[in-house]
Amino acid sequence: MIPKTGLLRAIAEAVLELISTGGYVAVGFLMALESALMPVPSEVVMPFAGYLAYLGELSLAAVTLAGAVGNLLGSLLAYYAGLYGGRRFVERYGRYLMLSRRHLELAEEFFRRYGSAAVLISRLLPVVRTVIAFPAGMGRMNLTRFSLYTLVGSLPWCYMLAYAGYRLGPYWSKVMELTEDLELAALLAAPLVIYVLYRHAKSWSSGAEESA
Repeated sequence: MIPKTGLLRAIAEAVLELISTGGYVAVGFLMALESALMPVPSEVVMPFAGYLAYLGELSLAAVTLAGAVGNLLGSLLAYYAGLYGGRRFVERYGRYLMLSRRHLELAEEFFRRYGSAAVLISRLLPVVRTVIAFPAGMGRMNLTRFSLYTLVGSLPWCYMLAYAGYRLGPYWSKVMELTEDLELAALLAAPLVIYVLYRHAKSWSSGAEESA
């Protein structure tokens, strides 16, 4: 049994409890925190919300939308921090948000290379997806375009994670029966989530090649 200590353990437990009681609002709130660089992993939030959709307690489509809207709201906070605070603000307070200089420079380079499109593309990329709003704000990207690209780019990410949790429904239940521990179930289900996403992407790729 994994010991019930540590920040990650406490966060996982709080996340799952909040989603269980708060539903769509909790999903949106938690995803907003993630996009504002709080230590809330979308890889736990969205699959568990998808699992609740499997149980019939939530809707998969509504869960996806709630997650994407939450991503947008959290990203707007980061955007305005970059817009009004500039690089000095981000470098000074970034450490409190677990934002390293290396990650910021990576996001800046990505934004310089792809421009506004980086906001849309990055929502499916690790690290950059939660940091790209800062250089977008510092670069004074058009707010309407930033909001649209962030929302549209967040939808497939939120859907894929929620769908993985939905497909893992019966397996997640078995893990929970064995552990009687929701947060541990989420941690054990994480590799299965990755596997389902891989199989789904491989199937889609094969179908696209056959139809070409």
